[in-house]
Formats: sequence, C-alpha cells, structure tokens
Amino acid sequence: MNTILKDIACVAIDPERLAAGLAALAHPTRIEIVRHLAGQPACCCRDVVDRLDLAQSTVSQHLKVLVDAGLVRFSPDRQRSRYELDRAALKDLSSSLARLTEDCCTGC
Repeated sequence: MNTILKDIACVAIDPERLAAGLAALAHPTRIEIVRHLAGQPACCCRDVVDRLDLAQSTVSQHLKVLVDAGLVRFSPDRQRSRYELDRAALKDLSSSLARLTEDCCTGC
C-alpha cells in the first residue's frame, strides 16, 4: 500500500465512536441482547426480559447503554417501547475494528 493510501486508512477510524461501541458490547448480557435483536425486526423490553430471564430494570439499563452507543434504535410505540438493532451502525463498528486491527498489523 502506498504511503498516501496508508495514511488515509489510518485516519478513517473514529476512536471515540469505536470505543463507545466496544464499551457497549463489553458485557455478556448486552451481547445476548444484540444477538436476540438480530433475529427479529424489532421487539419490546419485555421480549428481551422473557428471553434472558432478567429483571426488567436490568434489561432496560442494558438497552439504554446500547441505544446511547448508537447500536440499537429506540422508538416509543404506544405504551411499549420498541428496540431495533441498527445493523448499519454495528457493521460500521465491525469495519472500524477490522481497520484498527489491520492498521496495527501493518504498522500504521
């Protein structure tokens, strides 16, 4: 890779966004929530509670972390709240992590 392209690849990573996304995924329960959301278009908190057998308040806190990190979208739906995996954001996070790994391996 020539030097100019290498420099552009190194700058492409947003460290704040990458760190926030990785921090949000740095808990086994949140990983399970993401996996659950990946299998459906959207669901409410109760659906996640039933799947993981955790207190509603615990699931709500985990969902909030994922929403704040931009990995899950929240939308009010009458008396329930709907949560949907932001697949594009998760793909961007994956790409950023892959670029970071590649940059480290190539000495960027």
